[in-house]
Amino acid sequence: MPPGPPPMPAAPPGPPPAPPDAWRAAAVALLNLSGLGLGYALLRRWVLMAVCWAATGALLLVALPADADGVPGAALAGYAVFLLAAAGHGAFAGLRARLALPGRSPLAVLLGLVLLAVPAGGALWYDDARDEAVEQALLGRLERADDLVAASGRQRFASASSDFRAALEVYRDIAVHHPGSRAAGKVPDSLRTYYATVGAAYGHHEYCDAVEPLKYLRTVPRTMPREQLGSLTGWPDDRLATSLYECGAEGLSAGEVDWVDRFGDLLDAFPRSGAAAKVVPAVDGAVKKAEKDVGGDTPCAAVERLRTLDTRIGDLSDAVGDTGGGLAKIASRAGRSGDSGTYACGVDQYKDGDFGAAQKTMEQFAAGHKGNGNRARAQKIAIAAEVAQTLPAAGKKLPTTDSGGSISVTVKNDSPDDITVLYTGPVTGSFTLKGCGGCKAYSLADTLFTRFKPCSDSGRHYPQRTISLPVGTTYFVHKPHGGSTATPASDTAKLRSGYIYTECAYSTRTLGSG
Repeated sequence: MPPGPPPMPAAPPGPPPAPPDAWRAAAVALLNLSGLGLGYALLRRWVLMAVCWAATGALLLVALPADADGVPGAALAGYAVFLLAAAGHGAFAGLRARLALPGRSPLAVLLGLVLLAVPAGGALWYDDARDEAVEQALLGRLERADDLVAASGRQRFASASSDFRAALEVYRDIAVHHPGSRAAGKVPDSLRTYYATVGAAYGHHEYCDAVEPLKYLRTVPRTMPREQLGSLTGWPDDRLATSLYECGAEGLSAGEVDWVDRFGDLLDAFPRSGAAAKVVPAVDGAVKKAEKDVGGDTPCAAVERLRTLDTRIGDLSDAVGDTGGGLAKIASRAGRSGDSGTYACGVDQYKDGDFGAAQKTMEQFAAGHKGNGNRARAQKIAIAAEVAQTLPAAGKKLPTTDSGGSISVTVKNDSPDDITVLYTGPVTGSFTLKGCGGCKAYSLADTLFTRFKPCSDSGRHYPQRTISLPVGTTYFVHKPHGGSTATPASDTAKLRSGYIYTECAYSTRTLGSG
């Protein structure tokens, strides 16, 4: 057989593995810790270096731009694990692998140490950027809270109170949880604006509207650090005391009912304030004005005002513990003045033609003031008012206390009912006649005959009474007693000298007179 081709020469053997080198392993590990994969570059492991760059780039995408929330903890933890893994793997791979720059291991270690400043510096820079982001976020929150306060100040407090509380919570959070921030340094100025805005009604002299906002401001120190408030802690006190007084005085003058609550709050919260010292004089002044008004054009309204003041001042005295008794004395005086003013009220009602009210008022006055000098005339006015309800002409003049006269008038009762005879004119009075025994009510037909003459039975003894009256017109009303269904009868008598007059009361379906 012919000989075959000669055998191929064997490939030359590769370079032997480098001996273990701790400097080389340390250099690769340190360079990988920079996050740039430079350790792998020394080993010519380009793919692994690219992985390092990708991981670092991903972290930068997550972290930038820096914000107040910072980098998510999971991302940081994952990146740290990756760097340690890259360093460990690089150290293992570099222990026997030759470097792209042989004999430069110590230099590479030094370079790795220097490049550690890259992640360290980046971390420091990021912390500063994050701190600034936090500052800007806090300043933004503060600005939004300030804007909310400004907008709320254009509304009534009742509608805006929730927004005011929300803004205060922002101020408190910044001051308590971020005390060294630039925003915290601006909180005192914001609070001064806050107080001025919430209490703006006081500055506009709208005292009743200022009460609730100022009460609210007194609660702010319960939640806000006092060092942030400073002098604002006591800012609402004098203003609230003044508002309570002015609002109460306004309500007292206007006859409203809430002045008792305002003065009560003032005396409870600020008993030694200048405003509190004005309460008793203000109440006393209101009573004096009502007392003066009793003699004016509206005495009945003044009497009602005095009675109301009596009740309200008594309520205030009880509520605040009136140890000095000043309020109680004023209340008592208001009650007495109201009672004594009842006479003037009755006179005014009579003059206004409200005879039913005048009768009731004067009867009450006479019953409750037996020692009063006006009692006798009040009784006369009550009689005249009752007569005027049947004969309105009788109420044209206010009756006097005069009595007697030169003309004799005899009133007889031809009715089975007891009657009261009321009369008014130049003199006013009343008396009662017993019912006529054996007498009966006349039928309506009886009264239609021209010869109908009640009280004409000479054999019958009619209950009667003779009175003396002066010349002039006298108005009579005969009012039945008890359960009689008869209605009052009336007569107008024009009395002249030289005559003797007789009045006769009788019953039909109604009482008549002749």
